Amino acid sequence: MTNKNKIFTKSLVIKAVKAALLKLNPKTLIKNPVIFIVAIGAFITTFIFFTDLFGGQAASFDFQIAIWLWFTVLFANFSEAIAEGRGKAQAESLRKNRSETVANRLINGKIEVVSATLLRKGDIVVCDSGDLIPADGDVVEGIASVDESAITGESAPVIRESGGDRSAVTGGTKVISDRIVVKITSEPGDTFLDRMIMLVEGAKRQKTPNEIALTILLSGLTIIFLLAIVTLPTFFQYSLDASGNTSAHNLSLPVLISLLVCLIPTTIGGLLSAIGISGMDRLLRKNVIATSGKAIEAAGDVDVLLLDKTGTITLGNRMAVEFIPADGISEESLADAAQLSSLADETPEGRSIVILAKELYNIRGRQIHENASTFIPFTAQSRMSGVDIESHDGTLRRIRKGSTDSIKKFVENNNGFFPKKMTEVINNLARQGATPLVVADNDKVLGVIHLKDIVKGGIRQRFAQLRSMGIRTIMITGDNPLTAAAIAAEAGVDDFLAEAMPEDKLARIRKEQSLGHLVGMIGDGTNDAPALAQADVGIAMNTGTQAAREAGNMVDLDSNPTKLIEVVETGKQLLMTRGALTTFSIANDVAKYFAIIPAIASILYANKFGLGPLNALNIMHLSSPESAILSAVIFNALIIILLIPLAMKGVKYRPLPANSILLRNLLVYGLGGIITPFIGIKIIDLFLKLIS
Repeated sequence: MTNKNKIFTKSLVIKAVKAALLKLNPKTLIKNPVIFIVAIGAFITTFIFFTDLFGGQAASFDFQIAIWLWFTVLFANFSEAIAEGRGKAQAESLRKNRSETVANRLINGKIEVVSATLLRKGDIVVCDSGDLIPADGDVVEGIASVDESAITGESAPVIRESGGDRSAVTGGTKVISDRIVVKITSEPGDTFLDRMIMLVEGAKRQKTPNEIALTILLSGLTIIFLLAIVTLPTFFQYSLDASGNTSAHNLSLPVLISLLVCLIPTTIGGLLSAIGISGMDRLLRKNVIATSGKAIEAAGDVDVLLLDKTGTITLGNRMAVEFIPADGISEESLADAAQLSSLADETPEGRSIVILAKELYNIRGRQIHENASTFIPFTAQSRMSGVDIESHDGTLRRIRKGSTDSIKKFVENNNGFFPKKMTEVINNLARQGATPLVVADNDKVLGVIHLKDIVKGGIRQRFAQLRSMGIRTIMITGDNPLTAAAIAAEAGVDDFLAEAMPEDKLARIRKEQSLGHLVGMIGDGTNDAPALAQADVGIAMNTGTQAAREAGNMVDLDSNPTKLIEVVETGKQLLMTRGALTTFSIANDVAKYFAIIPAIASILYANKFGLGPLNALNIMHLSSPESAILSAVIFNALIIILLIPLAMKGVKYRPLPANSILLRNLLVYGLGGIITPFIGIKIIDLFLKLIS
């Protein structure tokens, strides 16, 4: 196990101990009402001990109780501090990656070298190969390979280009090749890296609605137990009077405080904050930034997921996968012509055609610039591109590739005709959701290039996993219904929405929410921003636009849509961990009640042997009332420390029905919570008896 994954390391523990002591500040403690009550009890017990000490009547029992009550508070503080410490360690690592950089700011066509701290939103900067990108922004010109390992941890460079959904760049990342012009989209101190640091440090962490509700419940239980404890001296005094015992045997204030601390839900009270912090920490270790704990909790309850097709389910670029020649034309001749027409085509589609011809027929790219060749760029009007090549004998080859209509018109204008078989091939490809590009040489149709928006590998299996978790997937795309249906079938989604505009995505999310569903949305484009903002869980791809990253409440640094499964599992794990430890804590309280009360009540109505009828309930046969109380207080403190690893790692999630998970947790943590105190308190009692 690496230090990165260890819960307790020497440096982390030292920092957490210091932080636990600082958290003794009442202003900090009062945020956790249960532990604040324990701290008040510890203070009162300490005050009583020193008062008795100066009066010459100090009791070692009171001293031991005071010590362990303070340990209970410190252990609760320690659990929170160790969780925060892991986040701060990650933040420190991020700070090391954020170095002071300079920027080539473009002003009126001239480059001015300035400090990155002087950049403001709207500034234009130029980044060449080897430059660090000075601040967050969008690429407005050019295409480049960028190393984002400082942010994502992934060493493989990524492509960032203007005019698409892969235009966002992050400050602190490095340009590996080529040159891009970037428009700055953030002010100093509000960059993506700055927000990451604040989030992992917990500076912006707020209690989630579930945490607040549970805190109110725990506070209510504490008040109930407080009222119950306050009435005990009256009942004890009545029993002592009835049995002829003196008031000296009644319950003292330190004993009452000990009983209160043992019976209120201190275990979950001490671990509650750590559970929430570690949930965000576990998600960050999966390279997902959550802007709030609420988003993680919502992810655990998501039952409908909307996914943008382009760049999310598919790679986002249509790629050449097949050459389909016309009658009388060899596939190799078609591939050769297609490659010639694409040598100057810098689009992803054009590059994929060149690569496919090379892979299938070993046709290498020719240096035809030296010949009498003219490249014809694609335009929205012509809807085709290609090359004109003049041979040595003066004949001119006019090779074109483009849409069916544009190539048909081109061929007919050159006194050729469009084969009926090619029309059938084109229609068949369209029904499959593919994009056909027709290739022609002067008056002859050579064939069709099959372009396909490639579905990301392994995504079908991932969607099957989501289905087993009770999550319905819906693909959102602007494609026509035929294309959308084909891609939806290949990807394995449950439903799809075709020809969707941004307002259609928003309407679908609102419709699902009105039916009582919790909706997750994954997207990467500016047109996804409204839907990401409306969704209960909005996950923006890090490769996406700045608008998408701002709108979502999570950012996937790996830009992998299948990451949602891990996000959902983390959310469910967070909810299960909180529920399991709450069950364990309350079961603990019940067990401690039956372990302690009979032991301290054994003197009531005592006979000549000093034992009363209530001693029959002392099934644990604890040594003495004092030993029973002290053992319970020690156990109450130690159990917090022992459960910190579980709170940090979380209860293991299994894709089972909710009823099965509930039954399992009740058996493991409910029954375990009842049995553990009996065993733990008895062992401590025997140890105290041994050393006394």
